[in-house]
Amino acid sequence: MPSNVLSRRLNSSSGDDTGVVALALEALPFPIAVIDHAGALLAANAPFRRDWIGSAAATTSFSNLFDPEGRAEIDEKLLQLRNGSSSELLELRVARAEGPTRWALVHLAPLARNPKNQPLLFVHITDVTERRQHVEELAERETRWNNALVSSVSGVWDHNYATGQKYYSPVWRQIRGMSPEDPLAASTQAWLELVHPEDRERVAHAIERQNAGDPAYAVFEYRERHKQGHWIWIECRGACVEWDASGKATRVVGTDTDITARKAAEEAMAKMSRRLDMALEISGIGVYECDFDTGEVDWDEQMFRIYGLEKSEEVVIGGLWESFLHPEDAERVQANVEKHIRDQKRFSDEYRIILRDGSERTIRTQTMSFTDGTGHQKMVGANWDVTADVILRRELERAKTLAEARNRELEAARSRIEHNAMHDYLTDLPNRRYLDEMLERVAAECTRHGQGIAILHIDLDRFKQINDTLGHSAGDMMLKHAAKVLKETIRKGDFVARIGGDEFVILSKFQGSPRRLSNLAERIIKELRKPVSYEGHDCRFGASIGIACEMGANVDARQLLLNADIALYRAKKRGRNRHEFFSADTQNEIISTKRMSDEILLGLERDEFVPFYQLQFDAATLEIAGVETLARWMHPEHGMLPPDQFLETAEELDAVSLIDGMILQKALADFREWRQQGLEIPKLSVNVSYRRLHDAALSRKLEALKIEPGMVSFELLESIFLDDCDDGVLKNLARLRKLGIDIEIDDFGTGHASIISLLRLNPRALKIDRELVRLVSQSQEQRKLIGSIVEIGKSLNIRVIAEGVETFEQIRILRDLGCDVLQGYALARPMPRSGIPGFIRSGRGRLGEVSA
Repeated sequence: MPSNVLSRRLNSSSGDDTGVVALALEALPFPIAVIDHAGALLAANAPFRRDWIGSAAATTSFSNLFDPEGRAEIDEKLLQLRNGSSSELLELRVARAEGPTRWALVHLAPLARNPKNQPLLFVHITDVTERRQHVEELAERETRWNNALVSSVSGVWDHNYATGQKYYSPVWRQIRGMSPEDPLAASTQAWLELVHPEDRERVAHAIERQNAGDPAYAVFEYRERHKQGHWIWIECRGACVEWDASGKATRVVGTDTDITARKAAEEAMAKMSRRLDMALEISGIGVYECDFDTGEVDWDEQMFRIYGLEKSEEVVIGGLWESFLHPEDAERVQANVEKHIRDQKRFSDEYRIILRDGSERTIRTQTMSFTDGTGHQKMVGANWDVTADVILRRELERAKTLAEARNRELEAARSRIEHNAMHDYLTDLPNRRYLDEMLERVAAECTRHGQGIAILHIDLDRFKQINDTLGHSAGDMMLKHAAKVLKETIRKGDFVARIGGDEFVILSKFQGSPRRLSNLAERIIKELRKPVSYEGHDCRFGASIGIACEMGANVDARQLLLNADIALYRAKKRGRNRHEFFSADTQNEIISTKRMSDEILLGLERDEFVPFYQLQFDAATLEIAGVETLARWMHPEHGMLPPDQFLETAEELDAVSLIDGMILQKALADFREWRQQGLEIPKLSVNVSYRRLHDAALSRKLEALKIEPGMVSFELLESIFLDDCDDGVLKNLARLRKLGIDIEIDDFGTGHASIISLLRLNPRALKIDRELVRLVSQSQEQRKLIGSIVEIGKSLNIRVIAEGVETFEQIRILRDLGCDVLQGYALARPMPRSGIPGFIRSGRGRLGEVSA
């Protein structure tokens, strides 16, 4: 609406002098207008017309600028102003035919009255869309966090001793049977009255030590009285998160978990152990354990009774037990023991012993060898006296005729040979040979009847980890369990075989319904994901399944088996515990991966992998503090490729260690050349892969590079290394430190590392992940989180590096938070070796406007 039209309206409503008001409005820099008592728009300055009216020149009613709900609110406020209200403030949604929603803060205030004594009103509008969106985002985050706490099985508590405030989550109350309205204990002493008398003194001490930051008391258990009167077991986990200047804890946060069921299970286990002891006593079975590394042997009381000995006798390997063996059995028995110790298999045996009184007895034994958690090779077994059984057995054996025995043996041998030739020895499923015969038979039947064939190729996920950690006996049990599940899950008429290792194949007639095959695969995955108990361990594994099916008169069953294998590869690559159908895209993906693998190997031969460098800067002075080495692939066809385009394939190819080694050698040569040119770069950091840290020859290879102490640091990913370092990795890290190579943790804040693991690894620096840095300018929570990481670093004498710094504001905030080193596009982008000298000599590493 043009300003002269609004001025005439204002003059006609309030007199000639008020035309001056219209002119004054135009001089104001913020949106403001004048409306009458009915909401008619009388005057509006240029910002108001530009921001809120636009090209809608016919707009005469102020309330039309807002949605229907907002118009009703405006009418109500206008009525209040007519009745004498001084001013009104509203937050309204702007009416828009399209585009994102806008919100406006509307301030209405009386200006004057027209000749009819009706009020004229000033209207000031402020766009609060961004603030509104920010408030809604914060509300959504808070709702998400609250929902997570509610759905958690642990109750959260927060003791802020500085403010005197204490918080207890709804789950914390639910554990104790409390409603939200139930009052809490008035003091710690009053709460201790709810603790079981036998635990009270220990709990008070544990709380004191937990508040003092003692890691030994970060977790403790105790009993507390439930609201309904019974005792519940609670596992308390807590840690100090804030301290005052003297180091005294001012805030402790933690969780309480109801472990009553677990405690009941432990008690049940103890009862079972007592029953087992009684059963052993009644049965007369003696139990022993041998340690072949120390030579120690532990016999229970029944073992001493069986051999007619007193408990004071010393039992060691190669001593007492061997002296009792019958001379005719001694060599065979000891050879049998040695053989099965090497194979680590269960075995049984029966042999004679001669007691000290000269009597002969026959002993039956069941034995199992294993390696314990300390690496000691051990054997555990049971002995019982079967002399009477042996005598009876011999009498029965003499009653049999030699011919009958031979006939039975020959018939059994023939059956075993036929069965073993076509079946897997462990699971008793058909083997690969049997599968090949079935493929030909089913293919012929489908050709005759016009039916189809479906093949499901199944591979067990995490089987290798179970086999490596719990031993082959556990792996064998998992395979038997998987075979049982498959036999119980397949449909009538389907055929299942174990074709080797942890791979199985289901062969089925296909009638044109992929949904049935998908449902079958999902049932198999669901059943195999259920935990399996083995010697006190809950073993969890799953399955990846590739499916190929085809109908027609000329089905190639062997090609179909190959297609199912290709689909299985896709299922494993896409995350495991899933099934995939074979398709042309699947085959193309395999071909593409194969091509990439070949090109990577060729690129290593041609020395195509080169380092790029990104400089790091001291947060306080913006002097250069170091340089990070980044791998790039100078591809002959596609140009310079970043790691995300080749690293995954390189890992599958087990070529990352080779790339790491190539990049390190080139980076060292560049670094030494820069120093010869007089460029002051304090250190060089390079990435190192997890597999390379398992290389037993790593330290020897690094020694050959003649790396000066303090010159190089290795960056390890937090999500991979901190809580998963095995002894071999830790030994290699210790050797690196002896060579003067520092350790840094990359992408810190994205994993789940504990303070204990940080202490164990003892890195030189923590590198805060760029995702935490990205929002530091807008989010107070992000600043607090980074501040906490900085405090952790300072308390452990670890430097803190912030990467992904892209704005001057981020530089200022991170420097104020106490970060030691900064890295990111705001300071320097990654560049080739040739770009480093020019960048440093140009002085672009120091930004005056940042440091000012």
